[in-house]
Amino acid sequence: MADRGANEFKITVLGSGGVGKSALTIRLITGEYEANYDPTIEDSYRKQTTVDGEPALMDILDTAGQEEYAALQDQWIREGDGFILVYAINNSISFEEVDATRQKIFRILDEDPDKALVPIVLAGNKCDLPDDDREVTLEQGEKKKVEWKCGFYECSAKEQKNIEELFHECVRQIRKIRGDGDTKDDKKGGKTKKGGMCTLL
Repeated sequence: MADRGANEFKITVLGSGGVGKSALTIRLITGEYEANYDPTIEDSYRKQTTVDGEPALMDILDTAGQEEYAALQDQWIREGDGFILVYAINNSISFEEVDATRQKIFRILDEDPDKALVPIVLAGNKCDLPDDDREVTLEQGEKKKVEWKCGFYECSAKEQKNIEELFHECVRQIRKIRGDGDTKDDKKGGKTKKGGMCTLL
């Protein structure tokens, strides 16, 4: 894989099927809300933006959550500079599964989970749903944020809540790890991996 420019950020969106990964991504890219669920295998989007006054080209990989595509996940993870892990607040199983996905990211990238050197932002989607539908509390998401030392947002693709903030935070996480301390080339593709802790929101 060719080296990316300093202002280019490959963001991989991971999570169970049906949690709204595509809806979040499409909302960011087009401003439109896609209500009909159409399972994704792999879609790539690019968006030029400005994060904290600096230009950023986000190269976003929207991935499949279905179990039959799990074998492709290794490649998607290797290609990412940073990761958005999505669960749905009305699906407690999807919340449990982000733990396994995070462990897989660290294993594939050969990093120590305790050092939080991989840019990760946790996203609790569908926060527009009524409280009666909620299976994962805001407090559970906040607890995971502290445990993982990462960014966290509850968001809504439907109501366009915290969408831009979510992706911009991932850019910040990548920048921080690229810029802190001495860097080293990733074994698989020349990315910088060594750096500081994730920012708590």
